[in-house]
Amino acid sequence: MARRRFLVEHIRDNAAELRGDDARHLARVLRAEPGQRYELSDGSGVYLAEITAVEKDRVTFRVLEPLDAPPTPVRLTLYAALIKFDRFEWLVEKATELGVAAIIPVNAERSGKGLMEAARKRAERWRRIAHETSQQARRLDAPEIGDPQPLAAVIAGRAGLRYFLDEQPGAPPLLTAIPPPTERRGQDSIALLTGPEGGWTDAERAAAVASGWTPVSLGPLILRAETAALAAAGILTHAWWASQLE
Repeated sequence: MARRRFLVEHIRDNAAELRGDDARHLARVLRAEPGQRYELSDGSGVYLAEITAVEKDRVTFRVLEPLDAPPTPVRLTLYAALIKFDRFEWLVEKATELGVAAIIPVNAERSGKGLMEAARKRAERWRRIAHETSQQARRLDAPEIGDPQPLAAVIAGRAGLRYFLDEQPGAPPLLTAIPPPTERRGQDSIALLTGPEGGWTDAERAAAVASGWTPVSLGPLILRAETAALAAAGILTHAWWASQLE
């Protein structure tokens, strides 16, 4: 069984510590003791570490050695239109498991009324979910959970590759729109824009295309907003990962 992994802010002089909820979980739930070993990640590397002391809200470690840490196959930013918060939380959790680098909530024309303002109050909860899921998924770091953005600001942004999911007939399949395997690189940056429950308006669609975003499709079936976002994220991360194995 793989060792539990915890994310730490930094490692200095071969020492690190956990505080807050992670420390309390180790001390009270896992009943950690000095001498036990866990994996630690500071966002740039993964290390085998041994507990040196356990306190109520603080656990300290001594770093023993670095461990292999496969790089993320591609930097993928998911711009997800706001949907009902129970489903958006599920999206955050699963997108984190898929290795998404950043999740930015987006206010679209057909997003629920008042969701953008309410989302500002939920951002910290989403960050906690992403942090906990990142440790469980054995990621190098947690994804960025950005503040909610209006759609106009998002489509004006720049990225190496920009795709938006379009439910209208005529958009090419996602797999045919991405570069061929020989042209995919680990340093590539992808922006994926996914719509709300009611889909895009004609004006939003036209604005995205005019700003250089590529419309793409996941097929003829009607998917829930969170299902579509995760399916597309899974296709993209897997495509770049598979290319690096060839």
